Order: sequence, then C-alpha cells, then structure tokens
Amino acid sequence: MTSYFDPKSWSPFRAAEVGKSWLDQWVAVTSSWVDPVATLGAGTVTALLPDVIMTMLTDGILSRFLGQEIDITVHGRRVEGILRLLAVRRRGALFEAEIELTDVDWDNYPIEEIRVVANGIRLVPGVPTRIDAEQLDLEGVVSVSAVVAWLNTRGLDWELEAQRNGLIKATNRDRRFVAVVDASVRDDLVRIEVQSARWFGLPMPGNMIPKRHIQLAHLPNDARIVRAVRDGSKIKFKIDVPDVRGAVDLGQIRGAILAGTALIFW
Repeated sequence: MTSYFDPKSWSPFRAAEVGKSWLDQWVAVTSSWVDPVATLGAGTVTALLPDVIMTMLTDGILSRFLGQEIDITVHGRRVEGILRLLAVRRRGALFEAEIELTDVDWDNYPIEEIRVVANGIRLVPGVPTRIDAEQLDLEGVVSVSAVVAWLNTRGLDWELEAQRNGLIKATNRDRRFVAVVDASVRDDLVRIEVQSARWFGLPMPGNMIPKRHIQLAHLPNDARIVRAVRDGSKIKFKIDVPDVRGAVDLGQIRGAILAGTALIFW
C-alpha cells in the first residue's frame, strides 16, 4: 500500500515531517496553502507545496480506501467502486495520476472495471484548490447486458436483448423486424453488422442487409470514444476527455478520508 512519484522525485514532507501522524502532517501542509497570508510570503516553500499536497492526498486516500469501497463525486456525478490502485507521478512541471476501480457504479450505471489516467495535472493554490488536467484517458470493461439495459432507457424504436454469446437481438415491433447484430465503435463511428434478420418471421438473405455506420453526435465535454470492442459478453472500451477543469476543498477531503465518506470534486 504505497503511493509513489518517479524515483528521482523528492517528497519534501517525508523528509521534514518524520514522526508526525498523517493528520498532523495534513493540517500543517494545508493550513499554509489555504491561508493566503501565509502563502504570500512563503517564497520557495510555496513551489514545493504541489508535490506535498499530491503525496498527502495519495497517501491519505490509500491508507483509508485501498482494497475497500470508495465513494467519489465528480462534477455532481457519483462514482463508487473498489479502489485497486492510486498512483501519482511528476511529469516535468505537471503531474500524472492513475486510478483503478472494480465493481464500479458510475451514476447508477454498472461498470466491471475502469482505469483512469489524468495527464498534465496542474494544481492552483487557493480556496478552493483548482485541479486542472490536460486530458483524461479512460479504459474499462462493461458487460453487453449492462449496455443493452442502458440503451433500452433511451427511447429507441427498438427493443434490445443481450444474447448469451454477446450478440444483441433487436426487435422493431411496428415493422415486425427482428435482427441479431454485433457492433463496435472506432473514433466515434459505430459499425453495426447484422448477423441474421427476419421480417414477418421470414429469414432475409444476407446480401439484402448492408452494414451500417453511424457517426455519434458530439459527446459531453468533447469526449471521444477511441474504441469499444466486444469480447464475448464483455465490451472493452477506451474514451478520451480533453481539458478537464475542477476544484476541491482540501478540508472536505481531509474530513472524508478520516470519516471514510465521499470525496467531492467539482
């Protein structure tokens, strides 16, 4: 249960605060950041604070939640899951953070596992503290049945049903058309391949059913589905989200770590 930066990176709080409890260290560090008067004259010490804060956050979260359920609210969206990994590394003047969760409930949508890498993180001192990232890379695994259940809530003209082999049965009741299809996504382009189809109960020849491509509309926050490919009854996906901006109340995070309650980022 360790957090880490790159081996050559120095963690100043570990050198200066040996012997103190995590809470004592956190109070000492955050008080000098969130107090504008103290920060104003800090000089070179202020430049070290992002390293200290990132290390403190990582160590605190890992000590409380590693291997256990963690509850995170991000921009009003609630994410719950088992924390498997949390790591922070310095990349030049910025940071890179990586988190892995399993058994995830993302705003009431089940995801079996997800890995998020936040690239180009910049911390801006203040109350609240700003945390900006140049890009988020999300990779994960979700079941076909979970995706089908979500699609059936979107008001489509089709009733969808996940098959045991991972294919999807699509029924259009008005037209009495039933098809078994497979689908994948590459760079926001959905490719639908019809495996078999029946119209009024009669089978349709394969050469009468062309493949269909659908360009997805703009996703929230300019997200891009790099790929989503079926593997049996699972779907492996990768999504990129550029220029993510947010903020955090360090006091709230400190209290949440101690109490084991939700961490809030907005």
